[in-house]
Amino acid sequence: MSGIDFHHNFNIFFDGLELPRQNKDRTEHMSLHSHRGEGIVRRFVPRFDIDVVVSDITFRQDCSLPLITKTAMIELNYCLQGRREIAVEGSQYEFAPGSCALQLINEVGVRFEFIRNQPYRMLGIGIPVATFHHFIDDGSRRRSAEFTRILGQAPFRVFQETMDPATSIILKRMLESLQNRNTKNLEIECSVLELLSIAFQRFLKDDSSGMTKLSKTDMQKIREARDIIIERMIDPPSLIELSRMIGMNDFKLKSGFKEIYGTTVFSYLRDKRLEKALLLLQHGNLNVNETSCAVGYSNSSYFSEVFREKYGINPGKLVKHFAESTLFSSEQ
Repeated sequence: MSGIDFHHNFNIFFDGLELPRQNKDRTEHMSLHSHRGEGIVRRFVPRFDIDVVVSDITFRQDCSLPLITKTAMIELNYCLQGRREIAVEGSQYEFAPGSCALQLINEVGVRFEFIRNQPYRMLGIGIPVATFHHFIDDGSRRRSAEFTRILGQAPFRVFQETMDPATSIILKRMLESLQNRNTKNLEIECSVLELLSIAFQRFLKDDSSGMTKLSKTDMQKIREARDIIIERMIDPPSLIELSRMIGMNDFKLKSGFKEIYGTTVFSYLRDKRLEKALLLLQHGNLNVNETSCAVGYSNSSYFSEVFREKYGINPGKLVKHFAESTLFSSEQ
């Protein structure tokens, strides 16, 4: 791996788009040149080893942008609008709106493909490998995942899934905060760390390059179990029913689920219920009783209790807060 600053990978992307760049590793706002299209790319560097890029651009013509990354890095990317593609060493990858992608990138040739007249809105977070390893290490300096081990012989690897409600909420809050030029670096850094934490837990605990003893078939069945409990959130099957549905005994399901997701089956279900409840309350269309029923709680008092334990606020107060915020915005 070269000693080149990881910010350089972003710089060559900006230069390829002919953006008027003033700084190589500092916060800056850059407008797309009128002959290419319209829109703005905003870069935020809350600290030396974090690069945040928010792109809101539309191209006049189809755009194919080749570049070669100069140093290894990790990028967490959220596609908010516009379906985009990249080609890496002959393989094509597509990123749809509403998707989250964790990319491990070594020195490699990449080609970005953008379609004319299609608005693109994306948020990317880049960190160097050393910072990735620092975040992954536990208190005893044991590493649950390692960059080179995950990549193997490949120069590029991507993990991709649809954004979950918790991620959507953090992103919405972060994007609103970034609109304010007075936003402190601390606020940006906190949001970045939240998003990285969710992504690492979501993608890397499920990675067969780690120390798991589960077979690929077992892991596929456990992912299926996860999908079932999320889909049937309101009326979930019992553990025995769930194990029968996926063709795995209940003991192996319990132990395997905890190995992959770091929690029990029904603790995971509870967290997903509460994440969805938070999203519903934020939208402001349902009251507390309606929300509790919508996520599978028949007792609204118990729902309020577990919600308060997780988020530190009573859901009724949250409804009132969002209602007041909406009213204030409409009066501006």
